Amino acid sequence: QVQLVESGGGLVQPGGSLRLSCAASGSISSINAMGWYRQAPGKQRELVALMTSGGTTNYADSVKGRFTISRDNKNTVYLQMSSLKPEDTAVYLCNLHLPRLGSDYWGKGTLVTVSS
Repeated sequence: QVQLVESGGGLVQPGGSLRLSCAASGSISSINAMGWYRQAPGKQRELVALMTSGGTTNYADSVKGRFTISRDNKNTVYLQMSSLKPEDTAVYLCNLHLPRLGSDYWGKGTLVTVSS
């Protein structure tokens, strides 16, 4: 059973920074992608950033230049968020995608609130 545990959300002022972490455990193929999605109230879930096990990254246009995704070699993914804006306020969800199985796993989410 795959589990994803997120941490690092909270309240931050506009222009501030936060770092999110997500640790995956269980039976995980070495071929995978881990990433972050977010969902704001009344809006659809959207991709923020993802990184494949091969190192390829993909970012939403709205966060390019402000957010950086990274991974260690133990299936933990990080999202460094800088220059945060009120419109970044959302629940951030960690995702693990296993392409060979066509499976997706989700964390419970961590709330990021950007407000003065």
